[in-house]
Amino acid sequence: MSAVTAIFHIVINTHQRQMTLPQNASEALYRYIAGVIVNKQCVCHAINGIENHIHMLVGLHPSVCLSDLVRDIKLSSNMWIKKHPEWFPAFNGWGKEYGAFSYARRDREMVAAYIGRQREHHQREPFETEFRNHVERAGLDWSDFRLT
Repeated sequence: MSAVTAIFHIVINTHQRQMTLPQNASEALYRYIAGVIVNKQCVCHAINGIENHIHMLVGLHPSVCLSDLVRDIKLSSNMWIKKHPEWFPAFNGWGKEYGAFSYARRDREMVAAYIGRQREHHQREPFETEFRNHVERAGLDWSDFRLT
């Protein structure tokens, strides 16, 4: 029997990081995205964000490709948002890039708590700085193209 643990902190931003995800509609969007994740046989441990980006903590099923999951989240949530223009009147789509950072199972609660504090976190730090820090802590080279 296979034994696999694959926990990813996934970050997606709106097109050009525009503030197009109103707070009053975010819970419905998060429920929808969590449903997409579950329908792909994955586990949504946490989801939260602010008006220009979303963080998700996902337990990836061994049969699911990470890039396919992110693509499906973006495509299906984009279509769902377009069906609700009254909630998302200014939404112009998701950015091209995303971040996905792997974590050990023992870090799950810590990362979930971090995701849960997004609104207060971003009172101190802009998204661009936060994302750059995640990329650099993961040992990846930074490039501004990552914010497209």
